Amino acid sequence: MGKYEIHYGDSLEILSKVETDRFNCCVTSPPYWGLRDYGHQGQLGMEPTPELYVDRLVSIFREVKRSLRPDGTLWLNLGDSYSGSGQTGGLDVKGLLAYAYGTRDPAKIQAPRRKTPKNLKPKNLVGIPWRVAFALQDDGWFLRSDIIWHKPNPMPESVTDRPTKAHEYVFLLSKSPRYYYDAAAIKTKCVSTSTRAMGIGPKALDGDRFGQSGNSRNKPRRPSLGRNKRSVWTVPTAPYHGAHFAVFPPSLIRPCILAGSPRGGEVLDPFLGSGTTARVSIDEGRRCFGVELNDEYRPLIEERLSQSVLWSCEGVAR
Repeated sequence: MGKYEIHYGDSLEILSKVETDRFNCCVTSPPYWGLRDYGHQGQLGMEPTPELYVDRLVSIFREVKRSLRPDGTLWLNLGDSYSGSGQTGGLDVKGLLAYAYGTRDPAKIQAPRRKTPKNLKPKNLVGIPWRVAFALQDDGWFLRSDIIWHKPNPMPESVTDRPTKAHEYVFLLSKSPRYYYDAAAIKTKCVSTSTRAMGIGPKALDGDRFGQSGNSRNKPRRPSLGRNKRSVWTVPTAPYHGAHFAVFPPSLIRPCILAGSPRGGEVLDPFLGSGTTARVSIDEGRRCFGVELNDEYRPLIEERLSQSVLWSCEGVAR
């Protein structure tokens, strides 16, 4: 049965106190650069330049890497943004939260100004996800996959000079060249029922090839019909009645948790938000260690966890 441990405060400060080699995997989505104001001075995402944002993320994920087991993985969801012209953009999330609970006039909610980096002209795509991915690679992470989160129901955009944005990235990074990855847990159904069409020969059915990949360790040795999961995941955005506007859908991160940790393992999310990672981890029989800067999200997290099928599990919130 799963367990959870939730801390409210700064991710870097809290992670620095966590023991080394503890977590099986980390599944997270940090605040995107220049998109939302979460109402805290010095908050991540409000840095004046992309370089400062990337540097802060590298520092935080250096602590994540230390706290991961040697066979641990990081599943990192990041969206991109455009350099602006000083016009208003993004969301004042703290204000919207307050309004959702009846304590603030929406007319007083102020959105942050979009930033224009010195080396980018207005209207340029900043390329934040890849800047972060390459910086983490330079810091010692193994960049293993760039998964495309395809959104069939993207947020409408009032643009006429480019396609509407309908995807984000989920990067798979590992602490070591050999790591835990349960490919069988997330295999997808095949159109053909032929084992050969699914890439499964007689030796595989005997169990000779399962768990033999040079890119993994501790992989369950069991045959599983189906094809290896592809790198484009079509997942609709999930509506949520709460006031947290950066919720990623449970079906997006469930494969990350299933492939990145064994049942009974522990999943880390240093940017817990509304608690999706904790909810899915508990539902799938894992433990979860979450960190959230905004104490205002506490009621949202508690509500999200109360919907879990395993809510009766032990848990602490600090």
